[in-house]
Amino acid sequence: MPRPFSTSSTPSGDPVMVARFAVPVLPATYVRRPRLVGRLAEGVRGPLVLVTGPAGAGKTLLVADWFRAERGRAGRAGRAVWLTLERPDDDPGLFWAYVLQALQHHGVELPADITAPAEAGEADQALLGRLAAHLQAREPSEQPVVLVLDEFERIGSPEIAAGLHELLRHAGLGLRLVLVSRTEPLLPLHRYRVSGELTSLRAADLAFSADDSVALFGAHGLAVSEESVRALTARMAGWAAGLRLAALAAPEAPDAEACLRDFEAGQSTIADFLTNEVFTTQPAPTQDLLLRTCILDQVHPDLADALTGRRDGARILADLYRANAFVTPVGHSWYRHHPLFAEIVRIRLHVWQPGLERELHARAARWLGEHGQPEPALAHAAEAEDWEFAATLLVRSLAIGRLLEGRDAERLCRLFAAMPPQTPGPAPALVRAALALAGRDADQAVHHLRDADEALRDADRAQPLSAQTAALRLTGACLRVLAARLHGSADSAEAAAEEAAGLRAQLPRELVDEHPELSAHLMGDLGAVLLRDGRFDEASRALVAAAEAPDAPGTAQLRHESLSWLGLIDVLDGRLARAEARARAAVTEAERSGLRPGTGTRAGQLVLAEVAIDRGELDAADAELRRADAASADRADPVVTQELSVARSRLMLAKGEPAAALHALQEGEKAVPEGAGSPWLADRVAATASTALLAAGRPDAAIDALCDADPQAPEPAVASARARLACGQPETALRDLGELGPRHGPGSVVDVQALLTRAQAADALGDPAGARRLVRRALAAADAERLWLPFRLASPWLRRVLRGDEALTRPYAWLPSDLRPARSYPPGAGAAQPGLPVVVEPLTGREHEVLARAAELMSTEEIAADLHLSVNTVKTHLKSINRKLGAGRRGEAVRRARMLKLL
Repeated sequence: MPRPFSTSSTPSGDPVMVARFAVPVLPATYVRRPRLVGRLAEGVRGPLVLVTGPAGAGKTLLVADWFRAERGRAGRAGRAVWLTLERPDDDPGLFWAYVLQALQHHGVELPADITAPAEAGEADQALLGRLAAHLQAREPSEQPVVLVLDEFERIGSPEIAAGLHELLRHAGLGLRLVLVSRTEPLLPLHRYRVSGELTSLRAADLAFSADDSVALFGAHGLAVSEESVRALTARMAGWAAGLRLAALAAPEAPDAEACLRDFEAGQSTIADFLTNEVFTTQPAPTQDLLLRTCILDQVHPDLADALTGRRDGARILADLYRANAFVTPVGHSWYRHHPLFAEIVRIRLHVWQPGLERELHARAARWLGEHGQPEPALAHAAEAEDWEFAATLLVRSLAIGRLLEGRDAERLCRLFAAMPPQTPGPAPALVRAALALAGRDADQAVHHLRDADEALRDADRAQPLSAQTAALRLTGACLRVLAARLHGSADSAEAAAEEAAGLRAQLPRELVDEHPELSAHLMGDLGAVLLRDGRFDEASRALVAAAEAPDAPGTAQLRHESLSWLGLIDVLDGRLARAEARARAAVTEAERSGLRPGTGTRAGQLVLAEVAIDRGELDAADAELRRADAASADRADPVVTQELSVARSRLMLAKGEPAAALHALQEGEKAVPEGAGSPWLADRVAATASTALLAAGRPDAAIDALCDADPQAPEPAVASARARLACGQPETALRDLGELGPRHGPGSVVDVQALLTRAQAADALGDPAGARRLVRRALAAADAERLWLPFRLASPWLRRVLRGDEALTRPYAWLPSDLRPARSYPPGAGAAQPGLPVVVEPLTGREHEVLARAAELMSTEEIAADLHLSVNTVKTHLKSINRKLGAGRRGEAVRRARMLKLL
């Protein structure tokens, strides 16, 4: 016979532990989390709430916070019931006896027919039926009873789980159940999920955010930086207990900030907690798996089996996840250990089995390498000090380019910097060569490449060419192209590139496509060295291939550089619009790909400066050259360094400062190592120096400056002819020009200069009509690209020729102002009339375009987009317009321009 309900003893006769009905007290430093409390309050509108998480996740305190708020509401007494479970409660009779005691303790009245089970090991099903009926029959005005069962992981009885499920089903709106557990209970949770009757808070929900941690440390009165707290939160993955222990430890340290920054997982409080609460509670096979997989950032069941030598990885990892034992799935059958827990297990591994670590890293490296995960495989190979395997893996997968370029380059360089120099084999030799090239040491790289070739010859004698050997040889060929670029040897680069093309055809297409950065490096380096050699057509083809490389790790910098180089070739060929577009595209590529400001060869800034100089936009050119000076020069190519000095010199010439122009060239000569220049650039420097000397009134010195230049090259030929004209030798000037014609079609600066020089010579020889025809041709050739500079340099003579000929110059608003006759203003509109503003200096063609759009009330950003300019360039033009029109603001400049009939 069942005995009457008792409040003093359990079915086994033991006294009832009333303390288990007590709601845990919140510590003074508890951080309230209203969002999660709100989810609990919303969740108890349904039948089941499940709060699961690992030990120390803050489950109990969170539910206790909600529970006290719930009990504190008016009219809610007797609704919420708390019971903390213990291991003996796994007996059904004992469990239900404590549930009934808890209900009564918290004010839920029970009828006389609901009596405690007589036996600890079983419970009468009729009892659960009567309890369900009683709860369902509560008055509609009464709130449902919310039963909180804390530490429910102690209950493993299927009978108890089935009883709870039946009780929930039949109690209807009269009962709500909140289970707080480290593991998922045996209830049929899938049914509750499908019906939308389950609210679940898991470990990820319970994890402290950085803001929660800041509040926690503030509650402890710790004056530490948010940065340190946030870093510790990330390291602990938001684990509440670990953060609280750190907050308790910090005040005891001499430097609380340093304590948080250097907080060690092995500190006894945390280590003891995790060891006793998690690690030692696991069966021996699970402990072994945890020890052997703690070296991994992520673990796959098959990888776990490879490290343990067993076949139980999938089951154990799934069990650990279900048990909230600091293991979480990350998708595709992979799991991740909690970082702090893994750190503590690694300490145990190091202490218990120190010799095993290296072996585990070696096994992990090979498994990951075989399963297409080279990056983590490399890290484990380095930990195992298996350098030959690490180098072979990097080279065999054609990933050597990522050591030279991209976001992984710095990390990989640091990793392989620890490789001993005596590590044998061709792959380590190739890696050493790549490290030397990353440091721009071409001589050392060539030495290592010879070592690799020798080792490969030995391998060839042992066996015929294999895919692995082909990958090694392809890598070597690509590295030789870069070394040849640094040495300035176009022939060597071409030979290596040709070898690489043959080797690439022998490898699987998917392997080559997987690492486009290697091909991009090869073509970009080949294009750069061909450009340096003056072979512009071939350089363009190679650089276009590099610029069109797929968007993949390690290709962004190469696309950026190749676009800049192509822009420089366009500048030299007189294609300013295309040069500017490519330079803008290079800037866009850098911004889109998140390249660090200032990285690269500075060629992009150089191109934009050259375009602005040729068009007479001197303020914009000044700004671009300053940006080039501010950019990192670590990767600066000698071509860019010397061409920058030419651009500065040309800018000074455009400003009428020949002495400063000569000084810029001299400074550039000092910056380029001896023998690092190129023939065409030497001719360009000589021609620019000659132009500066001529502008300084020293024609004889201008001729002498060209003594070492190629007289057949266009720029020296034009410079020589101009100097001869200044010496009164027009026939010699025409002879110097010879049959010089446009390099790629009319329109480059040197082509227009040649036409103007011929015109000046014709004028000196008494053929003014022929001179004007040539000037007209020069104007027409320059118009498409608005080539302002040649006319500025020829202005002393041109001013006389064009004087009074408004019809000839009217179509060319971009001409220097002193070459255009004074404009005839209609009555009442001229600048000479009293009260009208005076233009300090005529606007350039580009400034007219910007001003016209400003008058249409377009924003700076809209003007930039419409004209394909950068916002900074538009701002520079607007400042120049304001200065020239004597205006303080954009609107005032527009009004003045309208008064002057400029719009």
